[in-house]
Amino acid sequence: MKQYRRLLGYLRPYLWPRGVLAIAAMLGFSGVESAIPFLARFTFDQVFTQQHRDALPLAVVGVLVLAVLRGGLDLTSEYLTDWIGQRVVTDLRDQLTTHIQRLDLAFFNRQRAGQIVSRVTTDVSLVRGTVTDALTSLFEDITRLIGLVTVAVYMDWVLALLAVILFPVAGLPLRYFSKQLRQTGRRMQEGIGRLNAMLHENVQGNRVVKAFGQERYEQERFHEHNERLFHLYMHQSLLRAVPITELLAGIAVAGIIYYGGASVIAGTRTQGAFIGFVITLFLLYEPFKRLVRTNYSIQQGLAGADRVFELMDTRPQVVDRPAARVLHGVRDGIAFQRVSFAYEPGEPVLRAIDLHIRVGEVVALVGMSGGGKSTLADLIPRFYDPTEGRITVDGVDVRDLTLTSLRAHIAVVTQFTFLFNDSVRANISYGDPRRSMDEIVAAARAANAHDFILELPRGYDTHIGDLGVRLSGGQRQRLAIARALLKNAPILILDEATSALDNEAEGLVQEALERLMANRTTLVVAHRLSTVRRADRIVVLVRGEIVESGTHDELLAQGAEYRKLYELQFRDLEMPEAAGNDEIIGEEGRARAGKAR
Repeated sequence: MKQYRRLLGYLRPYLWPRGVLAIAAMLGFSGVESAIPFLARFTFDQVFTQQHRDALPLAVVGVLVLAVLRGGLDLTSEYLTDWIGQRVVTDLRDQLTTHIQRLDLAFFNRQRAGQIVSRVTTDVSLVRGTVTDALTSLFEDITRLIGLVTVAVYMDWVLALLAVILFPVAGLPLRYFSKQLRQTGRRMQEGIGRLNAMLHENVQGNRVVKAFGQERYEQERFHEHNERLFHLYMHQSLLRAVPITELLAGIAVAGIIYYGGASVIAGTRTQGAFIGFVITLFLLYEPFKRLVRTNYSIQQGLAGADRVFELMDTRPQVVDRPAARVLHGVRDGIAFQRVSFAYEPGEPVLRAIDLHIRVGEVVALVGMSGGGKSTLADLIPRFYDPTEGRITVDGVDVRDLTLTSLRAHIAVVTQFTFLFNDSVRANISYGDPRRSMDEIVAAARAANAHDFILELPRGYDTHIGDLGVRLSGGQRQRLAIARALLKNAPILILDEATSALDNEAEGLVQEALERLMANRTTLVVAHRLSTVRRADRIVVLVRGEIVESGTHDELLAQGAEYRKLYELQFRDLEMPEAAGNDEIIGEEGRARAGKAR
C-alpha cells in the first residue's frame, strides 16, 4: 500500500486540468451506461409489445444520442488517462535516470548494466498500467458498478439480489490470486533484467564470443533463461485467466433467467422490464470483470514499482558534505594522509598511504597487478571515499569540496577508453559541448589525432560506433587524450593509458601524453616501466602499501622492489639508458638482456 500511495503521488501535478476532465468524462460515461437499460425497457415495452408508432423515432434518436455520448466520453477519458499515464512514466524515467547518475562507482560495480536498463525501461512501463488502471477503476468502473446496481435494484430488487449476492464470494480467491500475481510479476521482472544483462554482455563481448567459438554456448545460455521467462509468463497468464467472474456471471444469469423467465410467463413482469434488467446485468458484469483484471494489472505493476523504488531508494555513498566549498584552482598539490581503503569490510586494498604530489609534479605508481594502484588513483576524484585517513587538495579534505568543482579540476585517461556512439567532434568536446571547432581541432592536433581524423569518411563528423569500435586502439586513446586536453584540468590521472598499445601507437600516444602532462599535476598508474622512467618521482606499491619512492635511477640503485620489477620486464624494454636520451639501449644493455634470456 505504501508503494501504491507513492506512485499516486506522481499523478498530483496532472490532476488539473487533464485529470479533472478525464474524471468528468468517466463519470459521464458511467451515467450514459446506466441509461441504456431504461432505453431498452422503453423500446421493448412501447415499440415491440404495445406497438406505439410514435415511440419508434424516440427510441432511434435515443440510441444514436447514447452511442455518440458514450463514444465521445470514452475517447476523451481514454486519451487523457493515457496522456497522464505516459507523462508519469516519462517523469519517473527522468527521475530514476537522474538518480542513477548520482550513484557512485560502488553501486555500478555491484549491478549489471542490463539489470539497471531493465528497471528504467521495462519496470517503469509496468508502473504506467498501475497508475492509469487505478484512475479508470476508481472513477469509471466503480461508478458504473454503483450506477448499474442502483438501476438493477430500481428495476427489480429481487433479481438484483440474485445478481449481486455472489460478488462477495469472489473476494477470497481474488485475494489469493493477487498475491500470487505480484510475486510472479516480481520474478518475471527480475528474469527480464537478467535476460537484458546477458544480452547486453553478449553484444558488447561479441568479439570474444566469436574468437573462442562460443556462439552455441551463448545461444544455449540465452535459450535457458528465455525458457524460464516463458514458464513464468504462462504461470502468470494462467492466474490472470482463471474464470472467476465468468463462473459467477454464469450462475447468476442462469438463476435470473429461470426465475425471471417464469415470472414473465406468469405475467407478473413485462417482457421489456425483464429484457432491460438482463441488459443491466450484462452491463453490470463488464465493470466487475474489468475491476478483477485491473487488480491483476495493478499487482503486476506494483511488482515493477517495488524494483523501481528499490533503485530510487538506493543512497549514494559519495555525496557533498553540508556546506561543501567550491574548489578554485590548485596551488599546493594533493596529499594522502594515512589513507586506507577496502571494497569489502576487513579486506583492505590500501593501507596507511602517505603521499604528497606537489603542483606540476609527475608522480608514477608502479607495482604488480592487484597492488592497489588504480584504487589509489580513483580516490582523488572521489569515485570512492577512503575507509580511513583523508585526501587533501591545497590542505582541504576533498570531502569538504563539492564533487562538481573537484572533478572539474581533474582529467582522467584510462586503459579502457570509453567513447560514445557519436561523432568524433562530440566525443572530443564531451566535457563541454560549447567549445568551438577551432578548439576541438587544436586539441586533436596536440593529441596526434588530427591527421587520422581527416582520413575518416566524414572527418570530425564521422560516427565511430559503440565504444569507438570503428577505430583502432591507438586512435581511441588519442581521442581520449584530446578530450582531456580540451578539458584543460590542472590535475591529470593517467591509468595504464598505453598498456594495450603496440610500439608505433604507443609512440604517438606517449608524445601526446607528454603534451598533456605539461604544467599539470600528474599521477601516472603504469605497469610498463618504460612509460614512467621520466617521472619526477616513482612510488612502488606492494599489497596496498608504499614500499619505495624515488627517481628511476635512485630506485634501480637501491636494488629492491623496483629493481625486481625492472628486471622482470627488461627483456621487453628498449628504453633510453640516460635521462633525456631517446636512443635504444646500447651494447651493454643488449648483453644484459641476452643474459636475462
